[in-house]
This record gives sequence, C-alpha cells and structure tokens, in this order.
Amino acid sequence: MKYFRMPLVGLLSATLLVTGVQTAVADEAAPQAPLRTLAERADLRIGTAVDMAALADDTTYRRTTGREFNSVTAENVMKWEVVEPARGTYDWSGADALVRFARERGQVVRGHTLVWHSQLPGWLTSGVADGSIDAAELRGILRRHITTEVKRYKGRIQQWDVVNEVFEEDGSLRNSIWLQQLGPSYIADAFRWAHAADPKAKLFLNDYNVEGINAKSTAYYELAKRLRAEGVPVQGFGIQGHLAIQYGFPGDVPENLARFARLGMQTAFTEVDVRMILPADEEKLATQATYFRGLLDACLGTRSCKSFTVWGFTDKYSWVPGVFEGQGAATLTGEDFGRKPAYGAVREGLAEGR
Repeated sequence: MKYFRMPLVGLLSATLLVTGVQTAVADEAAPQAPLRTLAERADLRIGTAVDMAALADDTTYRRTTGREFNSVTAENVMKWEVVEPARGTYDWSGADALVRFARERGQVVRGHTLVWHSQLPGWLTSGVADGSIDAAELRGILRRHITTEVKRYKGRIQQWDVVNEVFEEDGSLRNSIWLQQLGPSYIADAFRWAHAADPKAKLFLNDYNVEGINAKSTAYYELAKRLRAEGVPVQGFGIQGHLAIQYGFPGDVPENLARFARLGMQTAFTEVDVRMILPADEEKLATQATYFRGLLDACLGTRSCKSFTVWGFTDKYSWVPGVFEGQGAATLTGEDFGRKPAYGAVREGLAEGR
C-alpha cells in the first residue's frame, strides 16, 4: 500500500511517505518538534499504548515511543491475567519495565486496567465457575488484587482505569462475573480500594462507544454523578475512542465532555484509533485524519480533558486486523512508521493548542 502526497483542505498539509521506503529514517531527520513538545505547550498529555515485545525488539518503535509521547499505557502487561497468572504468584516484569522506561524518558504512566470482565486469570474464572470461590472470597480476592497492584506503583501512575467496560450499549450494567457475584456495589468498592492504595492517582471509569451523548455514556454520567455524591473517589471518565470511518463520526462529543466536567471530573481519550475497511486509499486516509482531529479538538476544547492516548501509533503492531477481519490501517503511521495524514492532523491540532 502507498501513502501519497495530497492536500487536505482546511485541515493539514502533510507529506505522505511511501510504505517500504526508509520512511522511518526520513522521519528521524525531519526538523520538527515531536508531538510531546507541542502537547506540553497545550497543557496536554499525548500518549500511546505500548506493546512491550515491540519495545524490547524493535529499535525504531522504542525510539519513536520515547520521542513522540509524554504518556504511556500498558497495552497488556498490567492486566490481571498477566500480573497474577497463578494465584498468589505475581509477574511484574513487563509492568516494571514500562514504568522504568517512562521514568527514564520523563513520561507519565496510565494504569490499565484494574477491574474488567475480560483477560482474567484462569484460576479465578474457573474457581468461580466450579464454586470453589464463593462471593465473599471473590470480594476479598478483588480487593487484594487492586490494593497489591496500585500500592506497587504508588506515586508512579498518574491515572488508573479502575473499572473498565461495565455497561452495555443500552445503558444496562454488563452481566459480568463481578455483577453476578458481587452486585453493583463492586464498582464503588473498587474506587475506594484504589484510592486507599494511592490517594494521589486519578481514578477513571473507562469504556468504548461513549464518545458522544448516548444511552451508554449517559449511564456513566448518572453513575458518576451518584457515586461522587456518595463520596466515592470517581475522578475521571475515560473515552476509549475506537472509531471506524464506515460508521460516521460520533455527534455531541464536546457536549459529552462538558457534562462530565460540570461534575468536577477530568476526562481523557484513552485508546484512540480509527480503522477502515482495507485496502486504504487517499480518501479513507483523509477521512481518518478528520476523525483523529475531531476527537483531539474536542479534548483541547475542554479544560478538564488532560490526556489524549492513541492505542498504538503504528499499523505494524495494531490489534485491529486480528479482531476486525478485513479492517486495519487504524493508527497514525504505517507499518514502516511512515506518517499518515492522521499524524499531520494530530500535529497541527496540538500546534494550534487550546
């Protein structure tokens, strides 16, 4: 696939580099301030999810991660199935490596994620399924997991995705292992336990398909409003931002951010990518750029929106093709790290600032 030079009227003017030609070298030589420098001027954290295998094995990936971003999120290595693969046996190697990498490069870390219905360790799900772990024990296990992980990184994680993807599209609570066994109170409990373990970390709800005002995002708004009224330390709302150009850009994004801001909460875009039906072409890439810019502008237009994180910055390691058959090209750069119009759009948005 090739990325061509083309004008994007009113949005950006960017040189699109051809896949397969030493584009990474060209990018390194470009006399431009990195995204993180522009973001800092705009009082924003610009982040990326990090694939730890790529970080270890791919020097261009590693160099770009450090150069372009001032915030990083563990794509997988802080999830429960990774950190406690056997009950009481922990593996912090990947998470420790990311935190160390971030500290060395002056980056903050977003912790992802403490409570989720997915990527749970097998010993936990099988124990609940066969009845060897009852509800009372499960609550203790959850508390211990949150407390152990948050305390380990106390003072080194800026934001935690405490509770992830707890609502269905219609605004009803997801019928997860947590809801089935513990009832809805587990949500408040998780925030209280995380806050006790690190009072300075900002604690977030996080989900997808909540960019605009809809039944799902409204359910989060009502939940946050109620919990905050009860004194539960729900301090942020994370909007993942997994979009696809074939479905149209969500409406009411600034209005959605504003209502959470009125509750006194921070907001953040936490997992942004914009996929398309392959093959990519000039028109699709131009549309993708407007989607990235649309979310970024909504964030920059809301003072309470403190960070904007892309879910990976290169198609080389994107999760999208493995999950959405026939789709991909979802990130800011191609498989060879050549910059797409989306990179230029984000760059120009950051340069314009708030």
